[in-house]
Amino acid sequence: MYLNNQLRALGGFTLPNAWEATAGDDLDALIESIPNHPIVGKPVRGRGSHGVKVCYGATELKEHIESLLGESPIVLLEEFLAGEEATITVMPPTPDKAQYWSMPPVTRFNHQEGVAPYNGTVAVTANSRVVSEDEMHDATYGSVMRQCEGVASLIRATAPIRIDVRRFRPNSEFAIFDINMKPNMTGPGRPGREDQASLTALAAAGCGWDYQSLLEHILHGASTLQTFREYQSPL
Repeated sequence: MYLNNQLRALGGFTLPNAWEATAGDDLDALIESIPNHPIVGKPVRGRGSHGVKVCYGATELKEHIESLLGESPIVLLEEFLAGEEATITVMPPTPDKAQYWSMPPVTRFNHQEGVAPYNGTVAVTANSRVVSEDEMHDATYGSVMRQCEGVASLIRATAPIRIDVRRFRPNSEFAIFDINMKPNMTGPGRPGREDQASLTALAAAGCGWDYQSLLEHILHGASTLQTFREYQSPL
């Protein structure tokens, strides 16, 4: 929430409109101030798709906010992005690559009620794939990849981050909506877990890396403890 608000204030990044609800707010007035529906409501702290719901009217939205306030001090409300969802892993600089760079986008499909299901329920390999070379001719992919690299550079990320993006509507530009500082990094490492590649591992496969190669590249760009001791927020 904090980072998204900072990016909106800075400008140069595309994000959905957003609002915040707390227990002390006049929810009727807040909801009335929101010009268009549907709206996505989700807890300020959570994981996966827990508590994330697309609400199509004021009554449904108010009920969802009230239910979430029982577990979360703040409820995030965002303009519903109705188009294609994708996720982009941004890698940090390494000794032989001085700039932040994006792995191939991974597109998401088979949403449930407008929301990508939690990967503990549906393995991401069942509803996600790397965007093809032909699809990459669509300039909107490159545009949002540059924005994601800009986010990583701004915050001076020292490890891979994964940014979830979605189109406002079919064939429109993408908007950034979730910046994951700690992306899921699972991989298919033993029998019975062949389908347990994470979104970042799928993207790595698009670079020609297996899971072990991905881990080696992450270690190659590892930072020292001194880097973290000297880190100061740019925001």
